[in-house]
Amino acid sequence: MVYGMVVYNIALAQGGLNNQIFLISLYELPIMGIIAFILEGLFVEKLAIQITFKTLDAKNTQPIFITIFMSCMIVCLMCPSMSLVAILIHHHNDGINMISTWIQTTVLNFPMALCLQLFLVGPLVRSLFNLIFNKKQTN
Repeated sequence: MVYGMVVYNIALAQGGLNNQIFLISLYELPIMGIIAFILEGLFVEKLAIQITFKTLDAKNTQPIFITIFMSCMIVCLMCPSMSLVAILIHHHNDGINMISTWIQTTVLNFPMALCLQLFLVGPLVRSLFNLIFNKKQTN
């Protein structure tokens, strides 16, 4: 997810996607990946779970809807947070424009983050976890 968003943001900054951006993104991936991992692990996941189960009735809601809702909550929390981190790293000299740059970055990132989470990365990660853990259970 982080790599996809780094590629997307660099492509936005450069005015379009080209093959070189995939390589350039690898340099930024370690720092952004660590920050995202810590942020989600310490704050976002817990808050997303709380919001999900305060909003949905777990007993009367199908598991797929709980998964989709929780994925949406994670995006709603991570997108502005990671956009702020990116602004602080890349636009720290903008001064008075930092808030407007953060808002613009969040608005541009949100549709891509939501689509990646719901349609590509989320299902892929869940499938990989199911594949790994189902194999261990059968052995």
